[in-house]
Amino acid sequence: MPKLWNETIESHRHDVRQAIIDATAELVEEHGLMSVTMSQIAEQSGIGRATLYKYFPDIESILSAWHHQQIALHLGHLGEIRAKGGGSAWQVLGRVLEGFAVITFESRRRHDADLAALLHRDQRVSEAESELRRLIKELLADAVSTGRVRTDVGLNELAFYCLHSLAAAGSMPSKAAVHRLVKVTLSGLSQRP
Repeated sequence: MPKLWNETIESHRHDVRQAIIDATAELVEEHGLMSVTMSQIAEQSGIGRATLYKYFPDIESILSAWHHQQIALHLGHLGEIRAKGGGSAWQVLGRVLEGFAVITFESRRRHDADLAALLHRDQRVSEAESELRRLIKELLADAVSTGRVRTDVGLNELAFYCLHSLAAAGSMPSKAAVHRLVKVTLSGLSQRP
């Protein structure tokens, strides 16, 4: 087949797949996980059920694809915050931790417990957590070299501390509370005089 034809077909498949993912996310957010059917997804995305099943065998696989996209966006966003730099290693660490806390806060607000339980069984979640822990360890190492981060606790333990303390952002009542949580977390990382 000509290259242009292949690119056109691949682009069409991508667009259909994305329409399915977007429609599913909208329906789950609007009606809850347990109320969504494959028929509703087909109708919302503007395709036939037979076509839908060519792309995804069930709702769980669609939500898994959506979740993988969200993970990539979140990790990309945190990477951009880091790459932007601007200021000391301590300030960059603070901005990345703040970004993670806000993502956690906003994500948990939008998703019910059933959806969270379904999505967090995925292997990609474990890989993303490892990638995030590595990013935070690198930022901590940079900040240690400036004397701002405590040295009586290993970097791996401090990275776990950051992730677990900021996971509480999902239960905070407001963004102001999230910002306070980040300050408390940073205080726990600070080198004592």
